Amino acid sequence: MNHRDTKKLTTTAMLCTLAYAAAALGRVPVVLFLRYDPKDVIIVIGGLIFGPANALAITLIVSLAQMFTTSSTGIWGCLMNIISSCSFACTAACIYRRKRRLSGAVLGLAYGWGCQTAVMMLWNYLVAPIYMGYPRDQIVPLLLTAFLPFNLIKGGLNAAFTVLLYKSVITALRRSGLVSPTQNAGKARPNPGVILAALFLITVCTLCILTLNDIL
Repeated sequence: MNHRDTKKLTTTAMLCTLAYAAAALGRVPVVLFLRYDPKDVIIVIGGLIFGPANALAITLIVSLAQMFTTSSTGIWGCLMNIISSCSFACTAACIYRRKRRLSGAVLGLAYGWGCQTAVMMLWNYLVAPIYMGYPRDQIVPLLLTAFLPFNLIKGGLNAAFTVLLYKSVITALRRSGLVSPTQNAGKARPNPGVILAALFLITVCTLCILTLNDIL
């Protein structure tokens, strides 16, 4: 293993630890029993830096760790976490890998947001009745009133937080020597308009959470 691989492994291990901590400690109620945690932000940052395979590796490690420690949904919850995180982070990383500019990062996050929402709606319809133990006819009414708003809010927050944090994270990793200054990562530099859009999106998502909690 060469020096570059060692640094990549070290950075990946650090991101796994941060993602696990975010999943365990950063859970915020959104609607009914559904909670948001920011682990996908850390996973997608790993994907944007090192590629989609790295996002997949972090997802698998963190999801398995959750299954054996903090999760009460067993293998079904683990699969749900893997599918949800990969649909967002791997999609964004794949698009950014082809277009390493600000537009590529924003486009990747947008596609990841849409992909995660669509995939999880299908998952909730097909599999949620199995691992939740509810009849499907009780799950279907929740698709539009709970699961869809939750996944839209989750993806929006993931995309917005990633835009705000990515440059700071890649700069810190470069200064610590974990990412090479010449590595073709971190070239997507948010401009003021993108930052304002991210802040606006966070505000809208926060207001939606407050509204949903009042309604339901």
